Amino acid sequence: MHLLDDDFVLDIPVGARSSKLSKIQVWEVFFALYPHHPYILFSPLWVQTRGDKDKKTSLRDLGKSDFFTKEIDDLLLSHNCRIAIHSAKDLPDPLPQGLKIAAITSGLTSSDCLVLRDNETLSTLAPSAKVGISSARREEMVKALREDLICKDIRGTIEERLLQLDRKEIDAVVMAEAALIRLNLTSRNRIPLLQKTAPLQGQLAVVVREDDAEMLQIFSAIDSRSS
Repeated sequence: MHLLDDDFVLDIPVGARSSKLSKIQVWEVFFALYPHHPYILFSPLWVQTRGDKDKKTSLRDLGKSDFFTKEIDDLLLSHNCRIAIHSAKDLPDPLPQGLKIAAITSGLTSSDCLVLRDNETLSTLAPSAKVGISSARREEMVKALREDLICKDIRGTIEERLLQLDRKEIDAVVMAEAALIRLNLTSRNRIPLLQKTAPLQGQLAVVVREDDAEMLQIFSAIDSRSS
């Protein structure tokens, strides 16, 4: 049946992480695609990756690894899903053999922010206050704000990191502004950080098998690289 027949529906099995943020990102891709291909449905397969389960390994030295993507991409390679949706900044480099990026979405802002507890400011943070970070780049950003601040590697979902802040286990935390927007957490007290951020932060990647011409054609409609 031709792709554009009015009565045709294509149900696409989608592999993605099982966090609340990842689920929101999957539907962000769906709604970006809908105006171009309204006959498409998504059937998500939610996966816990090694990066989700391992809350101790520091992210600062992992580079462009498959820490958050391997289990999902394995599903794709074994034909248990048709596409994988990742945060674009989490993509390994190179991709596993047999896979290809079908689209990088235009996404949201790439900026970072420093989240504080209510009524706190950068100047009211105590000397040597503890700031949660997840990369060497973010540690540099914090030290540029105040040299005395102590950076502490933290892991977990956005909600888990904010809980550490609210429990006073840390005094501030650096986060992607896009994550707060997607999770409707923009009421949190925060300071914009203007330094350079991670490549592709705030954007989403659709990964497919490189021989899947149909998926490559469909998702080219939302590929910001070709706009």
